[in-house]
Order: sequence, then C-alpha cells, then structure tokens
Amino acid sequence: MVPLLLALAAAAIVIGVVVHVGHTLADELRPPRAPNGAGTDGIGAAAERRRFLRLIGISAVGAVPATILPVALRTHGDVAATAEEPARGPGGRVRQWTMIIDLRFCDGCQSQGTPPRCTTACIEGHLAPEPMEWIQVFEQELPGGGTQFIPTPCLQCQNPPCVNVCPVGATFSTPEGVVLIDQERCIGCRICMAACPYDRRFFNWSDPPVPPEALLADYSPDHQVPATRGTVMKCDMCPDLARAGTLPYCIQACPNDAIYYGDLEEDIATNGRSVVAVSKFLTDNQAYQLKEHLGTKPRVYYVAGHGQAVGRDPYTTGRLPTEWPWLRRVEGARVWNR
Repeated sequence: MVPLLLALAAAAIVIGVVVHVGHTLADELRPPRAPNGAGTDGIGAAAERRRFLRLIGISAVGAVPATILPVALRTHGDVAATAEEPARGPGGRVRQWTMIIDLRFCDGCQSQGTPPRCTTACIEGHLAPEPMEWIQVFEQELPGGGTQFIPTPCLQCQNPPCVNVCPVGATFSTPEGVVLIDQERCIGCRICMAACPYDRRFFNWSDPPVPPEALLADYSPDHQVPATRGTVMKCDMCPDLARAGTLPYCIQACPNDAIYYGDLEEDIATNGRSVVAVSKFLTDNQAYQLKEHLGTKPRVYYVAGHGQAVGRDPYTTGRLPTEWPWLRRVEGARVWNR
C-alpha cells in the first residue's frame, strides 16, 4: 500500500508541475483582467477556470495527490460528456466517422484559378484565425518529377498521441472516433502539439485575428468558435454538421468531389454527388493512411493520384496561396507565424 501511495504522490507532483508550467505560459499570453473581473478578451469565465486549475496544480506539488487526481487523471469519458450526444445509425449503433481523400481528383484548385477551396471553406466555416489551415493542401514532389497535392486535415487517430499526453484531459476522443479539444479546459502547455506526428495542431499565440461576429458564437468543443488566446485548435471533422445531416465544409466546397465523408458502421461514404461502400472503395483503390507505421490508426484514408482524373499535368506546379477573408478584425488582434 505504501509504495502505491508513493507512486500516486509522485505522479501528482509531476502532473502538478506540468499544469503549473502550462498555466504560466497561458497567463503570459492572456491579456490583463479588467477591473470588474471580466477578461478584456471577452472570455473571463474560461480564464477563471484555468486559474482554478492552476491553483489545483500548485497545491498538488506540496500536498495531497487527491487534489490533482480528479482533474488531471479523470477518464476521457468524463471529458467527452462536454460534447454533444453521439450520432447513431438506423440500427442505433454509434456512427464511426471517416474521411477518404481521392488524390486522383485533387488539383489544388488550379483549374479553378483559386486557392484550395477546401481550406478556404474550412476557414470561413470555423472563423479560423490566420495562419491556421485546419485542412492544409501540401504540394508534394513525386519520385519521377512533378508534384501532387495532398489535402491534410487532422487525421483523427484512434490511438491518438495527443490524447495520451494531455495533462488535463482538454483533448479527448468521442464515441464517434473524432478527436476534439475543449478550449475552456486547455491550459496552453502545447504538449499535444509536440506529440502529434502530423503537425496538425495550432496554437493561438495572441488575440486571434477573427471577425467581430466570432465573439457572438456559442462555444462548443464540436465547433471551436470563437478562438481563444493561449489555447490549441485543430480540425474537428465537423461532427456538428454530420449530426445535422450536412457534409463538412471542406467537402461541400471541393469543386472536383475529391473528398468523401462516411460512417464505418454503415460502410457508406459520400462526396455529395455519389455514394460508395467504404470497405470496397478502399480495397479496390488500394487506399493508404499517412504514417500508418506509427500505429496511430488514422481515420483519414487516401487514394493515390496527382489530379489526373480532372486533367492535371503533374509537371504544372504551384498553386495560389491561402487567404483569410476578414476585412475587419477584432480590436487588438495580431497575426503570427506558426
């Protein structure tokens, strides 16, 4: 019993230090408090919660392990209760969302003469601050010359390193297989960013440069609006839209119907124009996952290609840069580099 208590005490001390360091960083990034107690960024309640967690973390360093355990070591199922009820299929089974990106149809929107529309739609739909590209379209060189475009959202891992390392349970997996972040719990330690092998997480280094109307949104981990200074954000796979029977923003905007969204439980997926059987489609087209050797088990699959199905010549390279459409931003907002 004594060794067990000592182990728990040691774990509490380590977690308390991590929470304290994370909060120190978050407090440095957060704007000063107004005299009336409300944060100048309009999110005083979230700041108060973080300050409370920080106090808990500090107390754990010097005293009782039970003080920190309920917050830092709670199960992810407890955290998932902050999200909406999971979507269910006709038979009552919980949906298992997946995404398939058919690179044979992706030309980086070169044929449209625009920046990649999937990225633009995601930015507009989530009021994502610059320079966040939750679904980023990379141009990758091919072995024999030329390039291909690879749209890259959060890979929604089923063995997510980010979830495994978060000291306060701010990032969690939902029953639908989607990995979300609760900015009201996030302490800004950025350990999850270091753990992500796909570089698909973004940090708000300053007051986010978003349009003023973003501050009117009702915040939910399912739809991370408004962005909050000192917190991490990423692609959420639009589970709120899926529950409402609507495809994610990126799929709605893709002019070449290159992205499919589906349910592994029902074994169907659609790009908004056609419906496919997921298992057969993946097998017939020899689909693959990014860095699958790491054992993260991504829920995003790719079909190899370079836009040939829409007439793209791989030796015609380059694309227009991503744009953020905000003509007017909240006062005091700043743009930073990743």
